[in-house]
Amino acid sequence: MLLASILNESAIIDEIAHIPAGVSYITLLDYRLNPEHPPLLKAISGAFVRIFVNPHFPTDIKSWKDDINGQWNMGYSFLYGNGNNADNIIFWGRIPVILLAIFLGWLLYNWVNKRFGYATALLTLAFFCFSPTMLAHSRYVTTDLGASFGFFIGITTFIHLLEQHTRRNAIIAGLMFGIAQLLKFSLVLLVPMCAALFLLWIVSMPVHGKKEWMHATGTLLKKIILMLLVALAVVWIIYGLFTYNYPPERQLRDATTILSSYGFRPAVNLDLWLIRHSLTRPLGHYIMGVLMVQQRAAGGNTAYFLGEVDNKGSRLYFPLLYLVKEPLPLHIFSLISLFYMIAQFRSWRYRRKETPKQAAPWRETIHRYFVEWSCVAVIAIYWAISIKSPLNIGIRHVLPTFPFIYILVARGITHWTRSYLIVCPQNWRQALRNVVAIFFTTLPRYIITGFLIFWLIIGTIAVSPSFLSFYNELAGGTSQGWSIAVDSNYDWGQDLKRLADFVKKNNIQKISLDYFGGGVPQYYLGDRVESWSSSRGQAKGWFAISATFRQGTFGTPVPGFNHNPADNYDWLKPYPPIARIGYSIFVYKLPE
Repeated sequence: MLLASILNESAIIDEIAHIPAGVSYITLLDYRLNPEHPPLLKAISGAFVRIFVNPHFPTDIKSWKDDINGQWNMGYSFLYGNGNNADNIIFWGRIPVILLAIFLGWLLYNWVNKRFGYATALLTLAFFCFSPTMLAHSRYVTTDLGASFGFFIGITTFIHLLEQHTRRNAIIAGLMFGIAQLLKFSLVLLVPMCAALFLLWIVSMPVHGKKEWMHATGTLLKKIILMLLVALAVVWIIYGLFTYNYPPERQLRDATTILSSYGFRPAVNLDLWLIRHSLTRPLGHYIMGVLMVQQRAAGGNTAYFLGEVDNKGSRLYFPLLYLVKEPLPLHIFSLISLFYMIAQFRSWRYRRKETPKQAAPWRETIHRYFVEWSCVAVIAIYWAISIKSPLNIGIRHVLPTFPFIYILVARGITHWTRSYLIVCPQNWRQALRNVVAIFFTTLPRYIITGFLIFWLIIGTIAVSPSFLSFYNELAGGTSQGWSIAVDSNYDWGQDLKRLADFVKKNNIQKISLDYFGGGVPQYYLGDRVESWSSSRGQAKGWFAISATFRQGTFGTPVPGFNHNPADNYDWLKPYPPIARIGYSIFVYKLPE
């Protein structure tokens, strides 16, 4: 599904910056492009492009020689302006992301299988493989799939360290923690998450006496310190490699300019001090990226959501998008699992009243179900921080929590399908009653489970290859998703090549286009296309517009947010679109 879906998709907007940056890291060992994202996944992508395409990378143009982080101009020049085959570069750049997604699925299945058995593992894998959101971001050269991978390996190896705090496990956890930091800067959240899991573990440890508890805690703390030192070394080495040919004076100049508007100056001064010294300048470049992300997140992003345009974000954004962007069968599974777990908890509390109370039984419960509680903690911390953030540009920003959600839901469903009440048989009649009770209790549950899995699979296959634009039935289906949110939830520029096919098939000689994405319309349409913006007034004849731009101008500005009158498309509202390209580009036939 992933391979088939990328064959006719144009570059999405972020790939314009990420692909050439990765190629520059591999070929030049110079990290001047795209420092607001860590290098690892981009570099692997760049390595594939270098091996299978070997394109020309221009270093004699202004965006490379003079501009500070001239990633966008460099990207367009590299892909479309230097005789390179853009489609080949984009295709091979995406292959490592697809391979990483497959590897993550394999890791997810094996880890859950060892913890909870094959049934829970297989159901978890089904949720993972047939999530349109997971599929959508498992084939683009962005950091979102890498973030999911990093969180998973970081959390699972840390849990293993808590359970068996040996030096070997500390080193492995440190390697995974360090790799995670090289995939996306949001993975610094692993620090508070691991701290929360550490506290959860030490308060639930099955030890006897204060002395034993302090010894176990001290031993574990030493191993965590070792883990952090290993992680720091991994980050230092990789950043040292990719800044090897980055001229120190150029790096200092770029960092000084980029961080000139950062509010907390002591952090900037520390970072610039690190960059000035040859030994620590790799670490300084990493910290600069973290500061850039913090600055970007604090500033928000202008976005369309539920008919309004704002740059301050909404607390409703991520919960609602999760509700409408994940398949409805998963939500039904989630409700079943939740109600079953609540019923089990109430039953446990009832049984506790009938038996002698032990000291702190909640500690035993947490320790026994530590993995489940860890998943809950990861989800809660990540979502709490995301909901408060004003950076509302896509459900992809909470994608790292999806594998942990799938694990919890699958765990509950496998318990639910196999739970039944029987009595110890005293004769063959009672044994037969038990068999009948088991059959009539579990059969309906397996039928419901089978139907929901079938619905999940068919619904996801039906929307292929437009996984990015998927919205479930609660939103009116994929065709109506644009009315809720666009950008990376719906329209990231992926359908430009399909528009070119439409124009050629219908023998359209001239079409005006307002396009949002990483493609270049003239590259695919030549002189048949004319770039358009609302500031030029009303278009005539054939006209196409990306859903992100369309909704951005059709939406109502919230109080205090000023909409540029030149960006207004009110003149387009009386005309219904006559076609949709994929789901993300609206096509009109306007009066001449």
